[in-house]
Amino acid sequence: MPEPRTAEWYAAVQEEIVDPDRPIIDAHHHLWETTSMWGTYVLDDLWADTESGHNIDKTVFIDCRSGYRSDGPEHLRPVGETEFIASVAAESAKRDGAATIAGIVSHANLLLGDAVEEVLAAHEEAGNGLFRGIRHAGPDDTTGTLTNAGRGQPCPYGEQAFRTGMRTLGRLGHTYDTWHFFHQNRDYLALARAVPDTTMILDHFGTPLGVGAYAGRQEEIFAQWKEDMAAIAECPNVVAKLGGLAMPDNGFGWDKRLMPPASDEFVEAQRRYYLHTIDCFGPDRCMFESNFPVDKLSISYHVMWNGMKKMVADFSDDEFYATAARVYRL
Repeated sequence: MPEPRTAEWYAAVQEEIVDPDRPIIDAHHHLWETTSMWGTYVLDDLWADTESGHNIDKTVFIDCRSGYRSDGPEHLRPVGETEFIASVAAESAKRDGAATIAGIVSHANLLLGDAVEEVLAAHEEAGNGLFRGIRHAGPDDTTGTLTNAGRGQPCPYGEQAFRTGMRTLGRLGHTYDTWHFFHQNRDYLALARAVPDTTMILDHFGTPLGVGAYAGRQEEIFAQWKEDMAAIAECPNVVAKLGGLAMPDNGFGWDKRLMPPASDEFVEAQRRYYLHTIDCFGPDRCMFESNFPVDKLSISYHVMWNGMKKMVADFSDDEFYATAARVYRL
């Protein structure tokens, strides 16, 4: 199991900030008050990262089973996460110049079908105007070789009840986030075609893998991934998040290094994933994410954003920001 890195490890690579005034929405991060495999990560930790040099003015919190209710009806327990993050977001808004948590994406069991509407109403009430959507992720891998294989449940994408829940989500104006593994991208494509009126946000590039059973297969996996992403991009209801490729299971190995990568190494290793996705979706359907603190096992916040800025230096400053602001209604 990966271990959280030390401050000394991150300090080994320091860089001048690229384009420090460029406004950024970090469209995907988590918070934990209790210790997880990534350590604790609370508002002060988030701010320590967002204030490391880049102009991060808004963020979107994404479900991570943080603060769920410990009792009451099972289907309403995830509402505790919205309650918890809404209180943290209110605190974040009190400090001038600090990144503000401007949107909350929580969890609901979309297999409830039409009945999920009760859960969505509870999230709306708990969110103090910040609730934006649901993440009911579908990672499913049977190789037993991944460090973070999800919740150990079958992928729900093909279930009719799930698709009914997805349609309910779209009808009520909420977004749908998910993550899964690259070999599930065709299942995701089928889901996107089945619920064209629901805005779907694909996290972490559909997670091309590079460890365990997938080690040494990077080029083969990349070729399949390219085709699948192009097909998914043909669905106008899908938006892509750019980021989340520094997780240990992606196979770049930075989590095992004595020193973290510099931004140029990060760019060299991952540029083709970013540029292919932008080419397929267009900047008006792409937004950036840090996926912190999960990707923090491999790279520091300021170095990661330096790298992402370098990869899109030829694009307008506000294109990706505008996408995140529009999709999440920030």
